[in-house]
Amino acid sequence: MFGQIRKYAARLRASTHAQPVSTRERRAHNLFEAAATYVVARAEDDQDRIEEATAWVSPEALSFGVSELACRAVVALAREREESPAAVARDLLGLPTS
Repeated sequence: MFGQIRKYAARLRASTHAQPVSTRERRAHNLFEAAATYVVARAEDDQDRIEEATAWVSPEALSFGVSELACRAVVALAREREESPAAVARDLLGLPTS
């Protein structure tokens, strides 16, 4: 699952970096594209990309997109592990299972 997210982000990064800056700035970004870029940039500790992604959409839209990405990732990982989404979420956060 996370491998797929990384591949998507790599393709996204390659496509946006291949465009001239003026074209990139004029292109509208949707909230899911911003969320994916933001999350990957956070995972890679890339402050420039974090700032770039936060400028694409409103903070509320980015928050919604990140939340939706987290939900989808937990569900996909739970299916892969054959565990409940609650168990996976608690494990990812290092919380004790109840």
